[in-house]
Amino acid sequence: MSSSDIVIGGVLNGSPYLLDYYTDSNRKVHKDPLQSYQLLYGRENNTHTVLAFSRNLQTCDDNDKVITGSTVRVIWAFHAEDVGVSGPVYHGTNRGRKSLRLLNPGTSSSIPAGTAFFDLQNEEVPVPHKDTTYWCQIFKFPELKKKHHIIRIEPVIQKGHENLVHHILLYQCDSNLNKSEINRGHECYHPNMPDSFFTCETVLFAWAIGGEGFTYPPHVGMSIGTSIDPVYVQMEIHFDNPSLQKGIVDSSGLRLYYSPSLRRYDAGVIETGVWVSLYHMLPPGIQDYITEGHCTQECLQESLDSEMPSGIHVFAVLLHAHLAGRAITARHFRQQVELQPLASDDQFDFNFQEFQPLSQERIILPGDSLITECRYNTKGRMNMTWGGLSTRDEMCLSYLLYYPRVNLARCESLPEISGQLKFIGVKEIQEPVTTWPFVIKSPKKYSNLSFTEAMDKYKWTRKRGKAFNDIVRKLPMNVRCSKIGQEEWSIQGMIISPPELKSEQTSAAVVACRNVSEIQCERPLALLLTACLLLILQTCSHL
Repeated sequence: MSSSDIVIGGVLNGSPYLLDYYTDSNRKVHKDPLQSYQLLYGRENNTHTVLAFSRNLQTCDDNDKVITGSTVRVIWAFHAEDVGVSGPVYHGTNRGRKSLRLLNPGTSSSIPAGTAFFDLQNEEVPVPHKDTTYWCQIFKFPELKKKHHIIRIEPVIQKGHENLVHHILLYQCDSNLNKSEINRGHECYHPNMPDSFFTCETVLFAWAIGGEGFTYPPHVGMSIGTSIDPVYVQMEIHFDNPSLQKGIVDSSGLRLYYSPSLRRYDAGVIETGVWVSLYHMLPPGIQDYITEGHCTQECLQESLDSEMPSGIHVFAVLLHAHLAGRAITARHFRQQVELQPLASDDQFDFNFQEFQPLSQERIILPGDSLITECRYNTKGRMNMTWGGLSTRDEMCLSYLLYYPRVNLARCESLPEISGQLKFIGVKEIQEPVTTWPFVIKSPKKYSNLSFTEAMDKYKWTRKRGKAFNDIVRKLPMNVRCSKIGQEEWSIQGMIISPPELKSEQTSAAVVACRNVSEIQCERPLALLLTACLLLILQTCSHL
């Protein structure tokens, strides 16, 4: 609760009241000299206290949190006694917390009554007693005689497994799969995983822990039932079991609602950011390490010129990282000049990841470029953090939901490894490369070590980590520009230098409060607080 913005209210003798408080760095509660919250109404009965109130997003009060589109940690609490002259009484164990986005426009969960649906669910999958498991299973979509649109997808999480199921991805597979593969499950990325599972590469949908279901806009749907639509899909469920529980059996999955009433456009998903690889590495002990994954001008030029010269419309974005992630921004550039971000979250919460619907659709044109920028905190870690699949590894991705669908599945980059190895003094690797991770030949202090072992052996300091970060962001990068399925655009695999870009964006949070009436973000936020008497806006990223 340290350095929090607090509102406390109740109903005393039939009269509602609302007070603005804050806590200092020592968690001591103070009444705010500037009362920024406005009571709209309040009522109370034997079971409920209901308060509605509003506050400007930017109050220019140092004791108030600026409310943005980023994640906010909200702590709620209540006490049976009203606030007296001595201040609020400690709430004890009557408390809880939740991450949410106060300004997220959200999507409506309402769909026409009687809308057909089908479930893709595990059937009593035994979860291994290890911290991270990816379980993959192939399903076949319903056979339809004509085109339909999926209009809503929502998670079906087995009761009690809300913290076990970390994320669910849905991939499109090769339409020529053998029917014997249907409903076949296997641990993902395992050496013995059937070859057919590797044909499932195009992401159709992504859900992550803390998120809810997603309803497509009324003019867009995911197409099924035609010759170019998914027939077989692979559902990948990430089980996060850090306490190594044994004997867990899971039957979670997804529910997909579909309709013969077609929308105007077919939706698609593009994965952008850093190509998941060991070449994406974070030194230990660094509070603000920055990674950039480029969806390059060259990739978008080639793919969109061929498929959709008028551009595509992005309507939702999922920002994705793991435990070290602290902030993510999906940046958008046109003619090397930065536009408003597609999406951003400067208080990223690993346990709260979902598609963010955009308040206004954004057009991506041929020749535009995107950067997924991730900020990490590796303080407290003793070894390198590697790009990888485990939640203890890292990712830096943004999934773009857009229309109309084009033949582009991934638009990513990865910094060249040679420059990263040169930083720690590696001179030569053993060739031919026969093992992974590959082995260092010289200098002697790294001889016969894998490159991951050599990176861990290097004596990292904060100063060296910062210098490494500055170098990596300028290194040539390997471009990934892949089509749906196994094919690639010609730019795939090319080595290019990061572009020189101009940023003209100024954060609203740094706008001076010299004249409050001129601040554009000073619009009221209205909240309804039910069955609680205390609300704390806490934006410290360590929670």
